[in-house]
Amino acid sequence: MLKKGNKLYSILTGSCPRCNEESMYVDPNPYSFGRLFKMHERCSHCGLKYKMEPSFFYGAMYVSYAVGVAFAVGAFVISFLIVGASLINSFIAIVATLVVFLPVIIRISRNIWINLFVKYDSKSTQQATS
Repeated sequence: MLKKGNKLYSILTGSCPRCNEESMYVDPNPYSFGRLFKMHERCSHCGLKYKMEPSFFYGAMYVSYAVGVAFAVGAFVISFLIVGASLINSFIAIVATLVVFLPVIIRISRNIWINLFVKYDSKSTQQATS
């Protein structure tokens, strides 16, 4: 369904935005809390440096706000409009959703942020240099 070379593929899989060949993260599981933020320094396939400058991913905080709001709206729509829960129970569902999906929201936000600055290049075959 999702093909390599698509921004959405890179965002949802956490793969390198330039070549889509490998995961940017040391541990692809966002629920490994000790390794949530640990990323490879470079892509071993195309050599893209993920942290392009110090504090590069601070901008992902702004994206995480929007992604968190999207998750909260989704939780509200499901709990209040579809299930028919009360406002208090809907609020509890929103808080629970944000707590449970926090690692996913963080990773998706980082993936969106780096994909704003790096575009897919099908010819990116240079090997990483140390």
